[in-house]
Amino acid sequence: MTERTCGSNCHATTLAPERPSAPPRDARALRLRIEAMDCPTEEALLRRALEGTPGVEALEFDLVGRVLTVHHRDADEEQVRQRIAATGMTAETLDPARRSEAPTTRENWWKLGVAAVIALVAEVSDWIELGTPWLPAVLALAAIAMVGLPTWRKGFIALRHRTLNINALMSVAVTGALLIGQWAEAAMVIVLFTLAERIEARSLGRARNAIRELLDLAPETAGVLQEDGRVVVQAAGEVAPGSLLRVRPGERLALDAEVVEGHPTLDESPITGESLPVDKGPGDSVFAGSVNQGREFTCRSTRPASDTTLARIIHAVEAAQGQRAPTQRFIDRFAAIYTPVVFAIAVLVGLAWPWLFGVGWLEGIYRALVLLVIACPCALVISTPVTIVSGLSAAARAGILVKGGTFLEQGHRLRTLAFDKTGTLTRGEPTQGHWQSLDETLDDAERRSLRALAAGLATRSGHPVSAALARAAEAEGIVPLEVAAMDERPGRGVTATREGHRAWLGNQRLAEEFGAVTPALRSRLEASRGRGETLVILGEEDRALALFAVADPLREESREAIEALHRRGIRTLVLSGDHPDSVAAVARLAGIDEAHGALLPEEKLAIIEARVAEGPTGMVGDGINDAPALARADIGFAMGALGSDAAIETADVALMDDDPRRLVTFLDLSRATRSVLVQNIALALGIKAVFMVLAFTGHATLWMAVFADMGASLMVVANGLRLLHTRPARH
Repeated sequence: MTERTCGSNCHATTLAPERPSAPPRDARALRLRIEAMDCPTEEALLRRALEGTPGVEALEFDLVGRVLTVHHRDADEEQVRQRIAATGMTAETLDPARRSEAPTTRENWWKLGVAAVIALVAEVSDWIELGTPWLPAVLALAAIAMVGLPTWRKGFIALRHRTLNINALMSVAVTGALLIGQWAEAAMVIVLFTLAERIEARSLGRARNAIRELLDLAPETAGVLQEDGRVVVQAAGEVAPGSLLRVRPGERLALDAEVVEGHPTLDESPITGESLPVDKGPGDSVFAGSVNQGREFTCRSTRPASDTTLARIIHAVEAAQGQRAPTQRFIDRFAAIYTPVVFAIAVLVGLAWPWLFGVGWLEGIYRALVLLVIACPCALVISTPVTIVSGLSAAARAGILVKGGTFLEQGHRLRTLAFDKTGTLTRGEPTQGHWQSLDETLDDAERRSLRALAAGLATRSGHPVSAALARAAEAEGIVPLEVAAMDERPGRGVTATREGHRAWLGNQRLAEEFGAVTPALRSRLEASRGRGETLVILGEEDRALALFAVADPLREESREAIEALHRRGIRTLVLSGDHPDSVAAVARLAGIDEAHGALLPEEKLAIIEARVAEGPTGMVGDGINDAPALARADIGFAMGALGSDAAIETADVALMDDDPRRLVTFLDLSRATRSVLVQNIALALGIKAVFMVLAFTGHATLWMAVFADMGASLMVVANGLRLLHTRPARH
């Protein structure tokens, strides 16, 4: 018989911290899979059992994956397993090289089916008084012996550890039913309970398997290119960084890599959630889990299999699942009080009901037993974790990495979103737009000569704005002129010598140094800033020759995202260190409510602090440059975190691609998660309230109480799993 997994059928007696603490340094890790551990009750039992074990430094619980990590220094691992066994649970050592493993146990459904038939016959024979009076008792005991003994054993262990979980409550209820002669009903109760928990375990498995499905996205083998041209298939975990990989059409990448040869088209939806394929070329990064939809190509691995972008995403989601969201922590506290209180009420009913209302002792005890079954907050406790896990998994599939259930649940409260400009609303790569000669009498050859001079100066500079001019010239086939005596002046531009004259390329400050700024030129510079452009001035000696408009273009998706956020009642503002006029121009183009420019990091932080004081506020940036503001915001969003260690590790929410519409997806998913949580809590409490009334009025039977209790659990699980298929609108 497979050991039962508690699933929803438990309540919390201890609360885990909101964020898991870091394991002690230099401690060894023993990873154990405990099939019966997936709720706070089992966690509490194990903490008590392992408390004081010599050498044990810390315990790390993954209730969703049913994995316990024991951090220890020279502890007796066999003693650890024995203490776990004393709680009625079995621990299996996991391979340290593997992150997740599926359970290997099987359930004996045939035995449950036979027990159900026997219990039904016992119930029918008791109703119609078929056969001898002892026939229902014999049949009931046979059914209980087939499926009920594991529940009794675990219930006894729970009571011994002073824990009131569903096993303890069900054991007391069935035992009481047998003692008052309700043989058939006791058998039906244990059969229905076992059947319901099996179905529930299967349903909960869908949420657990969502992460295992992510693991399956990266194949276990890779084709490694040898020096003689042969391709040898090796285990992905054995491929060293720097190895050449050959990826054929239709194959899925096993490792993060850099394209060496070929121009593949890749489906990166497992990482970014974007279904449109992406074209790649030599030098571009490719990621494990992507599918080659184009031609065969060669790439060089950049990370080991255990440290790919996909592996880091999975690790982050697993860590997030281990954190309790605010609603879950509240319900855990509520359940820890609710269950003992209802248990005490049931005992009081059994003792006082006959005295108060003149009913028989057996009827009073029976009503008390019904209350015991209703006492378990099964559906209530499971309603939050299964919903949060489903929401986290759905977000990961959409290319949104949420670092904890707290952020997913609280996202619906956001009222303000602040954006960094460069690389968030804009592409983060300056591009040359139009240009003009200040001498309108020049012919085409002379104009082309000016472009060549500007390109000659730009190619010798490392500034991003100069790089934009150089790229534009190269795209038009303009050959840069050779210059000498190159001098780069930080914050202003570059100067050089050309045919005995001093040529220069830079901003207004550099032009002022050469005395080339006229009132007409100053007017043009101010007008360009109003359009969100930066004018680069090409000059010779004290004369300006040409103007080049450079801008960081707005992402095509930014306006669409801002409009969608406004429709959802979100106020927006942009915070940037760029010139206020340029920031204001970008804000106008994107439709953002407020624009703040020329800000230092501490000034961004001050604005975020002021907005947080007014209401829930999020900050959207690159995860590094805006670190203070991201940390202070209620939720920090890192844009374009694909392949970025820092962004994945520091942000509360990491958007794996550069699409700001993912913010809308996150907001919709957070609101859907909150809605499902409210529905589940209302459903669980409503059913409890109805059957409490039925129990007191004598209209509820034991098997009806079990059916209602477990049925509510199944309903909230199914409702929570709907989030796995949620596809919130992106605009």
